[in-house]
Amino acid sequence: MAASGGSRRSESDVAAFTASPQLAQALQQIVVDLVELHLQGKQAHWNVVGHNFRDLHLQLDQIVDDARESADTIAERMRALAAIPDGRSETVAATTTLPAFPAGEASVSAVVDLITARLRATADTLRTLHDQVDSEDPATADLLHAIIDSLEKHAWMVSAENRSA
Repeated sequence: MAASGGSRRSESDVAAFTASPQLAQALQQIVVDLVELHLQGKQAHWNVVGHNFRDLHLQLDQIVDDARESADTIAERMRALAAIPDGRSETVAATTTLPAFPAGEASVSAVVDLITARLRATADTLRTLHDQVDSEDPATADLLHAIIDSLEKHAWMVSAENRSA
């Protein structure tokens, strides 16, 4: 029962909001794709070569940090809603929606395209699941807004490397 007109509630009337199985699954997918973005960003960071290597190498570190922090934010939100995040490597590998990242060295130009695609794919996961999350938990949807903004800003900045006016 909601408080109205200053009426006190008893302790037994106060319950924590918990995620439905559908909300938990949506947030799990977001966590998985953010963890995968973090891992692929590190793979790119270690193996990028060529002209402007250092600038992209450093930019990838920022993307990796943001992906890791965003995954942590959503996983901790899941715990606050009594859901259990699963970031184990086998779960991430089996359930991510991101394309696989190629092995070995890759040129700056190739990495720009690869990372831009993964940033956009991760943002798409959040956008696709946003309305479902928002219908059950607007507070969590607010977290998604900030992450989408960050992912799309990174995609713009990275993709600019391969563009010319």
